[in-house]
Amino acid sequence: MKITFYGHASLEIEVGGKHIIVDPFITGNPLADAIDINILKADYILLTHAHPDHVLDVEAIAKNTDAVIVSNAEITTYYDKKGLNRTL
Repeated sequence: MKITFYGHASLEIEVGGKHIIVDPFITGNPLADAIDINILKADYILLTHAHPDHVLDVEAIAKNTDAVIVSNAEITTYYDKKGLNRTL
């Protein structure tokens, strides 16, 4: 298992060849200004809640990776309606 902290509440967990990004607040986060979200790998995006400092880069990462968005029903439904959430 490898965990990479991107600052604030954002991190990536790599386990068993899968990449999980938690609360992707990267482009607006000065602690992560060296991270290029266009090259991140993500099989899953885990969202704890929908404040902007937790979901800023969800759409871009989901579009680039076709990641499954994991959260509560309201949040996943929101992204489903945008055509971003692959369902299991």
